[in-house]
Parts: sequence; structure tokens; C-alpha cells
Amino acid sequence: MSLLIVRNDITKMEVDAIVNAANNSLLGGGGVDGAIHRAAGPELLAECRTLGGCETGQAKITKGYRLPAKYVIHTVGPVWNNGRSGEAELLRACYENSLRTAVENNCETVAFPLISAGIYGYPQEEALEIAVSTVRRFLLSREEELTVYIVLLHRAEFLLKSERFAEICRRIDYMDNMDRMTNLSTANVISEKRKSFINPLAGLKRKQSSEVFGSMNLESAVQAEEASPTLEQALEQIDESFMEMLLRKIDERGMTDVQCYKKANIDRKLFSKIRSDKYYRPKKVTVIAFALALELSLDETKDMLMKAGFALSHSSKFDIIVEYFISHGKYNVFEINELLYAYDQVLIGA
Repeated sequence: MSLLIVRNDITKMEVDAIVNAANNSLLGGGGVDGAIHRAAGPELLAECRTLGGCETGQAKITKGYRLPAKYVIHTVGPVWNNGRSGEAELLRACYENSLRTAVENNCETVAFPLISAGIYGYPQEEALEIAVSTVRRFLLSREEELTVYIVLLHRAEFLLKSERFAEICRRIDYMDNMDRMTNLSTANVISEKRKSFINPLAGLKRKQSSEVFGSMNLESAVQAEEASPTLEQALEQIDESFMEMLLRKIDERGMTDVQCYKKANIDRKLFSKIRSDKYYRPKKVTVIAFALALELSLDETKDMLMKAGFALSHSSKFDIIVEYFISHGKYNVFEINELLYAYDQVLIGA
């Protein structure tokens, strides 16, 4: 079970079903609708003629014909009328009914376009927010393993201008500017040092410097040997592994395994692999996914990352975004993924 935002041509998605943002006649049209009909071939139109159209918010299914997808699920989104005609409820119904149709036809992978956000005029940010929240709610309420893709043709730049993410976007822009200034300052310092570099041993005879540093190294080595534990002693003090911390935190939060990996947007098979191997080495994005699902504090998140051999860095937009959301007590993986997508970062979860 997972939800991912991807940049692609929906007619090229190799999934069990793609969703067509159709009109009421189901006989083809412009935008995504026309592209799907062209890619599927005339057989799709012939089958659509037998369906008798479709009401707004409802969904009907056909074969995929020449598409890589086995099925096409046709749904009719609302035309935007300034939000005064129940558009939000109808748009949610499009996603819910399409997902139910997919499950009823044993689909495990489904790809959606951003319904109604084209010629129907639905504001893109609001359309994406409804898509993500509706799919998330559906996935969390089901036992079936289902992977859902929301397919966008372009980077979601409209999110970078939205009020919802205004503060974090300003912070990232600020960090970018600071990085550029720091890099310039560092380059200038290095340049000046190169000009004024003087060998610190220039005034010492080679024999004297060797004796001085040799004596210092011997003394330091003896002190280090006395202070540090042996390798065997160090290995006896090994900390808990990432897997052990993960399972401990799940128990402390009173969650079930299923609740945890679903909330983390992680596939059941991956969770089973982690659970069965005490020394499993996860990817950084997997650790972050579980930290968000468990709603760990920033310090706890850093601890979990460290157990897997990672850290958060202010040189990474991904890390800045994650740290911002955790610091502000916001743990919705799918909302965070929206902004990560807008910044061309790897998404959290499967």
C-alpha cells in the first residue's frame, strides 16, 4: 500500500489500471481523455459506446486495449464554479469510486491524472490536495495491497507559491542563499590562505621537528591506549539496531505493525524484510518514513537515523523539508511528499 506522485505520461504507465478524466458521454474529448483514447485505439471508443455515459463523480471500467494498462477506469470530474456547486465532494467521489472499481477488479496498481485540473478549471493546488487526502484515507481504511500513482506531466511549481507551504519555501530559499554566500566566502578564504601560506616548520631543523613531533605522537598514543576500550570491549557495548528501535517505538506508541507501515507509506513486503533481520540496513528515506509514522520528535528522529548510519544536513533540501515538518509537529507523509515533489526530491515511502 502506497501513494506516490510521479511525473510521467499516464498513457505510458505500466499499471493494472489508469484513470481517465472523461466527460459525461465517455466518447472521448481533449486533454487526458483524448490522449488515452488515441493511445488505446478505436476499440476503446467502441466499448465506451456500450456504457451509456457516466454521471459526474461516478466511475466505469473498460479494457485498456493498446495501452500498457490492463484497464481504463473512466470518471467524470466536476467543472469548477468557484467552489459553489459542491465541486469538492464530487471530486472526492471521483477518486473514491475509481478506487473501489479498481479493488473490485483485483487491481494492485492504479494511476490517476489530476482530475478536473485541466480544461474543467479546478485550481491545481486544491485538486492535488483533494486527490492526496482522498486516496490516503481510502488506503488507510483498506486491507488490500494497493499502490496508487498521481501522475503529473510537469513539476508542481504551483505548490511553491501556495500559502500552505509559504513558510518552508521561504526557509529553503534562505538556506540556498546562505549556501551560496558561504561557498563564496570559503572560496575567498582558501584563496587568501594559498597566497600567504608559510611552512610552520620552516624555522626548525628537520631533526628537531622530527624529535618534537615524534615525542608528541608517542605521548598521545600512550594516553589514547590507556583511555580507550579494547575492540572486544567496544563490541560488547553495541547499541540497539535500527530494527530494534523501530519495533520498540511501535510498541511504545501502541500501534500495530500494519498501522505503522501504512502510515509510513511503506510496502508490507519491505516491512517484513526489516522485521526479520536485526541488522537490516534501510535507505535513509525509509528511516524518515517510519520516524514520521511514529511521530518521533526531532531528537528521536536523529537517533533513529544515526542507528542506520545517517544524519540530517542543512545542505540538503530533502533534509530541510523533513526537519521543518517534524519541528512543527506535522507528520503527514503524503503532504510532505507534495512539497518534496515540487522541489524535485525523492519521495518518502515505497
